[in-house]
Amino acid sequence: MYRSPFTDEKDLLNKVQNGDRLAFEIIYHRYKGLLYVHASRHLRNQEEAKDIVHDIFSNLWQNRTTLYIQDSLTAYLYQAVRNGVINQQLKSQRADEYINSLQGFIEHVQMDTDHRVREKMLMELIEQEIASLPPKMRSVFELSRKEGLSHKEIAEQLHISEQSVRSHVKGALKILRLRLGLLFILLYFTGF
Repeated sequence: MYRSPFTDEKDLLNKVQNGDRLAFEIIYHRYKGLLYVHASRHLRNQEEAKDIVHDIFSNLWQNRTTLYIQDSLTAYLYQAVRNGVINQQLKSQRADEYINSLQGFIEHVQMDTDHRVREKMLMELIEQEIASLPPKMRSVFELSRKEGLSHKEIAEQLHISEQSVRSHVKGALKILRLRLGLLFILLYFTGF
């Protein structure tokens, strides 16, 4: 029985290893469709499957002189597709993990930035309300809350009684609770 020199895998492979382009083209056309179907079945992405098959044949030609195929060319090519699919899936998985990580970081930064902006705005509102207190009450309140002075120290510094200091602090807190309490309620309902 006559065998065509182009039907035997080992003969084709030997010719490819010796630089025969026609033998390489025969292998390429014989297997590219099957390998593409095999790759696309596992990847479900036609472009990635095409890239894997292209890379396999490109590597086959580039490494033809050092290529050692122990079993059969078919087994070697299918194993190459399998390895390419696994590598592509790992690359996609790493890319997804990176994107998710990056997205989480961006969301965290945005939340942190939003929190800082809100905190700054709130502090400005509190400062405005403190500034709108009557002058003597404001100075007593600021010495008490901002400077951390005791009622006795404030009384000595401003030359007023400790009872006056208590009254000013109590009055300031009452005013601020009323003004800022309404503000906090408005902020809560407006989603500040």
